[in-house]
Amino acid sequence: MARPRLAAAAAAATLVLCAASAASAATVSPDARPAPAAAAPSTGTPNCGFTAAVPADNFQGIPVFDARKAAKPYHATLRTSQGAITFQALTDAAPCTTFSFHFLADHGYFDDTHCHRLTTQRLWVLQCGDPTGTGSGGPGYSFNDENLTGATYPAGTVAMANAGPNTNGSQFFLVWKDTKLSPAYTPFGKVTAGMDVLQKIAAGGEDDQNGPGDGFPTLPVNIRGVKLTNH
Repeated sequence: MARPRLAAAAAAATLVLCAASAASAATVSPDARPAPAAAAPSTGTPNCGFTAAVPADNFQGIPVFDARKAAKPYHATLRTSQGAITFQALTDAAPCTTFSFHFLADHGYFDDTHCHRLTTQRLWVLQCGDPTGTGSGGPGYSFNDENLTGATYPAGTVAMANAGPNTNGSQFFLVWKDTKLSPAYTPFGKVTAGMDVLQKIAAGGEDDQNGPGDGFPTLPVNIRGVKLTNH
């Protein structure tokens, strides 16, 4: 069966998805650019900005932020065909993003999807979270950036891909090797187990369908489900 074609980036070594609309390409680029200000304040109730958006693939509704629920710490385990990857959700630093991820995982949004993109030059990330598997899918809503001040992307970081400021949706990336990026992509998790799985996936390479070092993972990464564990 032919692999799905990924959305092509305008420049080499970019990470692309469509979140706000089918025509709006979101990029994660190693090239420096001004970072938008974080939308959520550091104190009080954050301004998540959950807003209806297209596309709406496997639509499960739009989250209604609950500060009490959002404050509860949790771990998420991605049960993939290559092994389990667990990350700690940064609920204090990124309450809107972790609330959204919890909402989608609770509704089975990521079940039976696959990580559709691996980059192995200039960027070292695995991208997941698109139920269409094309790089153009989204959950039917967008929300604001947060936790951007001083953001860095060392190995083990879990962060949102986006289509520009405040256009987060369902797609996210896991950093398998220290990556230099402008602080424009909300970090919301830290891998606590399964870095060996990420390294194995990366070592398997990709098919260069978007350009050298940018394509579909050679080792298929199918997400069978996401287990959430409170702690």
